[in-house]
Amino acid sequence: MNNLKQHITVFEHETVRWDKGENRISEDQFKALQHYYGDGVPFFKLTYNGVQFNEFVGVLQVGTTLIEVLPKADNKSSTVADEIKWRDILIGMLRAVGSFDIKSTSSSHLKIKPNTILDLYFEMFLKEVEYLLHNGLVKQYRKKKGNVMALKGSLQFGKHIQLNLTHQERFYTKHTLYDVEHQLHFILYKTIRFLQKINTNAALHSRIGALLLNFPEMPDFNVSDITFEKLVLNRKTQAYKKAIEIARLLLLQYHPDVTKGRNHVLALMFDMNKLWEQFIYVSLRKNKVVDITLTSQTSKYFWKPEIGYRSKIRPDIVVNLDDRENCLVLDTKWKNLNGYNPSPEDLRQMYVYHEYYGAKKVALVYPAPLSSKTSGSFLDPKTSKRLNKECSIISFSVESNIKLWQKNIYKEFASWMQMPTNEKTI
Repeated sequence: MNNLKQHITVFEHETVRWDKGENRISEDQFKALQHYYGDGVPFFKLTYNGVQFNEFVGVLQVGTTLIEVLPKADNKSSTVADEIKWRDILIGMLRAVGSFDIKSTSSSHLKIKPNTILDLYFEMFLKEVEYLLHNGLVKQYRKKKGNVMALKGSLQFGKHIQLNLTHQERFYTKHTLYDVEHQLHFILYKTIRFLQKINTNAALHSRIGALLLNFPEMPDFNVSDITFEKLVLNRKTQAYKKAIEIARLLLLQYHPDVTKGRNHVLALMFDMNKLWEQFIYVSLRKNKVVDITLTSQTSKYFWKPEIGYRSKIRPDIVVNLDDRENCLVLDTKWKNLNGYNPSPEDLRQMYVYHEYYGAKKVALVYPAPLSSKTSGSFLDPKTSKRLNKECSIISFSVESNIKLWQKNIYKEFASWMQMPTNEKTI
């Protein structure tokens, strides 16, 4: 049984080192992260005797040390209360965008209070497999060749003569079996064994052990992206979808330590820029009360070389109004402006969206300690006078109550878009 030796919590863009600091990793663990970084991992960058995290948040487990990277949208000094708050906000945002959309699991069904996102994913996988076992594992047909004591299927004459010349009681045949030994169960069994090896949460050890006892033993096999891409679920196996999704996430993010065998790395990291974009999109779509169309990552071609491929522009969110004559373009940025103007690059990007999409309005959307809306206008390149092209800066204060936060986001956007809101939902 593994015992968790260390749980380090840091916020995005902070650094952990092996030679100093309150949150310190071992030199061997630092070397394991170096090897992991060498595989093209974008979650952090190497610094002198340490690693500095970026906009990716989540958990990295190195051996038995868990490094939790949390988001943060203010400049306050970090406390234990801040860690709890931002951990809950991160989990709430992931739930809102569907990362925890597990059929047989809800927050009320979880038997433990998760200390990290990793614990939450582990338990949801266990809950899904327990559900599948309770309802009965799906059987499938498969072909098998081998010696049997009774003739069934087709006799493989060449092999039969080769292997059974002195064993006339045996038959080497090719026959069909209908049982639970198929690829879906290979993946689930491999993941259960993997959890037994990597899990450090004492509350889950007994459940993992019980699953290993109750789940039929399956042969080991190597998995890759192609393994999962080739899987096809039918009506009978649709219930396996979420368990397989979590298995894919865990197995493909695992990086074994082949040098010393102690500091294996498992990473469940999420890009906060993408999560923020999805969260805003889902919040608007969920609470809209008027006939508008929301699209995410809508691309348009805007340049073509004489030879080669065309280039695209792709705003985060496009809001098409019911009159279809104008649209609104939103671009989300997970950064705290701290009272400063947006970067020139971001403003130039919004100017292109304004021009190319014929937008009525455009806006940059940020998190902030306090909600605010600021309007600005693009200037005429010759006279430097204000053009009738507006780019707003919308900042939202981060709230712990995710559902209320989503409703307030729509309310603020509706005010900016000059659309009605359903006050009963606010």
